[in-house]
Amino acid sequence: MGLLNSKNPKVKQAHILLLGLDSAGKSTLLYRLKLAETLTTIPTIGFNVEMVQLVSGLTLTVWDVGGQEKMRTLWDCYCENADGLVYVVDCSDDKQRLEDSRREFKHILKNEHIKNAPVIIFANKQDLPGALSAEDLTRIFKVKKLCSDRNWYVQPCCALTGDGLNDGFRKLTEFVKSQLKTRDTLAFFRQK
Repeated sequence: MGLLNSKNPKVKQAHILLLGLDSAGKSTLLYRLKLAETLTTIPTIGFNVEMVQLVSGLTLTVWDVGGQEKMRTLWDCYCENADGLVYVVDCSDDKQRLEDSRREFKHILKNEHIKNAPVIIFANKQDLPGALSAEDLTRIFKVKKLCSDRNWYVQPCCALTGDGLNDGFRKLTEFVKSQLKTRDTLAFFRQK
């Protein structure tokens, strides 16, 4: 990847953290985006790291961290240098799991390393009966309040079919590019 950047200064890299409870669809979403096909996945033990090149000229290094309860205690360790947070919610989950997901989302937003990072929430499994809508998820997760200090967006999706993924990542790209541009500008003026 270093060679790619040294030859093409227009290619930007961003470190993206992909979180959510186990079985929310994180790995399915990641591989659908990267390979444009659906892979059979099992809940991630540990993490997956994939580089995804987007048409926009942005290369994402996506850290897909397992969502089991034991792994959630380690999420904070992955936040350093994150340029964006993608949080995946299984919108067909029962009330207790949705509450657990809301609580974990609220907790991770308090991490000092991602205090300004843009957030995309994928309201996944929209193809299932009774799935919460993106609007309901926004309200239940209190996203407007919790993310009032950063760019955010809630995207309905189905990771299995890919519906909504491009729209969500297009929004993420827009947010991240803006943030990187601001960071580069600030660094330039600090050097002067």
